[in-house]
Amino acid sequence: MGESATWKRVMGELELILEHQLPAVYDVFHNFRLGLQGTKGHTGQILKFGGCWGDMPTEIFEEFLEEIGQRRKRAFSRRQKGEACRSAC
Repeated sequence: MGESATWKRVMGELELILEHQLPAVYDVFHNFRLGLQGTKGHTGQILKFGGCWGDMPTEIFEEFLEEIGQRRKRAFSRRQKGEACRSAC
């Protein structure tokens, strides 16, 4: 899909939004744009961090991944069904 087609789809969706809902939509777009601008300068820092486990022995790295998996299972098993949606929606 070309850029102009995407632009038309976005604008078509905006036209369907009720007038009283526009301030909330504006906030979403504005914050999204600001977030994109804020991440441009951090790319180099993120990439440096991305390779920080490169010299870790394979056995230790696999243990690390296993522990992370177990922690995630424990953390998410405590959540009630739909809890994430109630807080984020």
